[in-house]
Formats: sequence, structure tokens, C-alpha cells
Amino acid sequence: MPAEQFTHTSEETRMQSELSLLFYGREECAPAHSWGPALRDAFILHYIYSGKGIFRSEGREYPLSAGQGFLIVPDTLVHYEADADDPWVYAWVGLRGLHVRALLERAGLTAGSPAYAAADVSPFERFYAGLLEAREQPGGDLLVQAEVYRLLAALVAGAPKQSARANTPPPAREAHLSKAAAVIENGYSRKLGAEDIASAVGLDRTYLSSLFKNAYGVPLQTFLLQYRMRRARELLRNPSLSVSDVARSVGYPDPFLFSKMFKRVCGVSPTAYREQPEP
Repeated sequence: MPAEQFTHTSEETRMQSELSLLFYGREECAPAHSWGPALRDAFILHYIYSGKGIFRSEGREYPLSAGQGFLIVPDTLVHYEADADDPWVYAWVGLRGLHVRALLERAGLTAGSPAYAAADVSPFERFYAGLLEAREQPGGDLLVQAEVYRLLAALVAGAPKQSARANTPPPAREAHLSKAAAVIENGYSRKLGAEDIASAVGLDRTYLSSLFKNAYGVPLQTFLLQYRMRRARELLRNPSLSVSDVARSVGYPDPFLFSKMFKRVCGVSPTAYREQPEP
């Protein structure tokens, strides 16, 4: 059976940059169906309904079957393959955002520990059914966001030893990243630099930048720039906004500097990007 997949492209939900649903779907795999070795640029959570197969990540091999799942972490080399005799049927969910890594880590899912066992299939069934229903509802983007959080909450609740650490404050690293993310979300449209973010978090700029480098693959200043340009791409799809309007909306009073930085990150000028057809 070919894959059944939906790509979520709501502008409203993409603006929820702390946690964005990129795509989701499920597939009844052909015998020995495989993917990789290769990299992905998003967090992709898989859940196995039936069958079995092998998932390989960072030099380790995980034999997995029904009731289990695995996480693909961005920029991590992975390979997975369905069994030749009993191929798996699985669902997948692609996520991106400021808080995704921290939320998945609360569920015990990292690049070093990418496999998990789910208590039951119901959270995934509810998630899938909820997304299908949300697409038809007014305010569907908000309902989709709620379903994503509901699924992650189920994974956190079912993580090993969760009850023992339920009242434990999050690790300092994650607390610092979350606070910095909140500063960026609330202040990207104003004059805001890496030094301002570090000061608001109460950390040395170099140290905070290293935390971002470890968590997101880029230093703090680059992360802030990419965040602003991602928001700018969304705003440029609004024909009622001029390029100068967009520039000011993402913290650039000087539209010429904005255009220069946009082209550096996106490869084209804001005007050329606006003229491109929507994906």
C-alpha cells in the first residue's frame, strides 16, 4: 500500500515556531523497504503498528516491532529497513521548532536514545484522527497544535521513570534554552542581539551561544538571524505588506540591511522570493 501522507502548510501554525507540525502520515511498507543511510532536517517520530524491522543510528542497531517506535534527530545519519517477511506498518510525525528537542528529551528521546516503547497505540490513533478532524474545523491550526502537544504529553507520561522525576525541575541547560527561546519569540521584532538575549537569560554570551550550537547546530547569533528570516518569509506571502513593512516587523529598521541579510540566508532577494510560487 502506498504511503498516506499529509503536509501541513497553515501559515498560522507555522508562526507557532516553538513547535510546528511539518507533516504526518502512515504507510504499509513493502518487504525489505528501506531508507538511508541519510540525514533529515527535522525531528521525525515513528510509531510501529505491526510488523518489524531494523533502525540504525549513530553506529547502533535497534530491532523494533509493533508497539515500539524510533526518533530521527536532525542532522543524524540514520538508516531503517522493514523486515523481508513481516514488514512494518508505521506512522510518522515531522516536527520542528524551538522547543521540540527539549520536549522529546523529557520523553527520553535523543540521538543517543532514539528507540522507545509506547504503552498502547491509542495516543497515536487519537492524534491521527484528531488531525484529520482538525483540518475541517474553523481554527483548525489551533486544534492541530493541541493534538501535537497531546501526543508529546502522552510520550512524556509513558517515559521510563517519569513518575520519579515528575516534580524535578528541568535540567539547567534546557531551562536556559527555553528562556532564551522565549526572549527571541517575544523580542525578534525589536532591536535584539545575542548580547541582549544572554543578559536576559543571565548567562555569558559565549556560553549561551555554545548551548545553542550543541542543541540546534548553529550559534546563537545565527539562530536569531535564521529565526527572523523564517518569520520574514512568512510575512512576505502577505501581499498587503511592503518589503519595508516586513523588514521592520522582524527587527530591521533599515530595509537595505534587511534585504542583504535575507539574501544571505535565503539565497534570493525579498522581492524575488515574493515572486516565487508558494510551495
